[in-house]
Amino acid sequence: QVELVESGGGLVQAGGSLRLSCAASGRTFIGYAMGWFRQGPGQEREFVSAISWIGRATSYADSVKGRFTISRDDAKNTLYLQMNSLKPEDTAVYYCAASSRGFTTYHWQYEYWGQGTQVTVSS
Repeated sequence: QVELVESGGGLVQAGGSLRLSCAASGRTFIGYAMGWFRQGPGQEREFVSAISWIGRATSYADSVKGRFTISRDDAKNTLYLQMNSLKPEDTAVYYCAASSRGFTTYHWQYEYWGQGTQVTVSS
């Protein structure tokens, strides 16, 4: 069982930056692919970014490419999402997730989820 806890969300003005963290406990997340997803008001949960375990491949949604950077520190069992040049449309609850099924951008392939952290970008 992997328990995930996100932090780092908050209120920021457009153009600002935030760094989200996701701490894993219960067991190490070595061997798991990790991802970030978000869900805005009245919207479906959408893929934001993912990072593999083997090869450290990364993937980004087109809407965040060039602005967000995903990284992981396996020694600290922590996943990060650096978000720069934030836009009002980035406003959402952000979730981290862990998958033992390999590198994937599909939310249904992630077994473990955090409770989410709110990011609000004002214009």
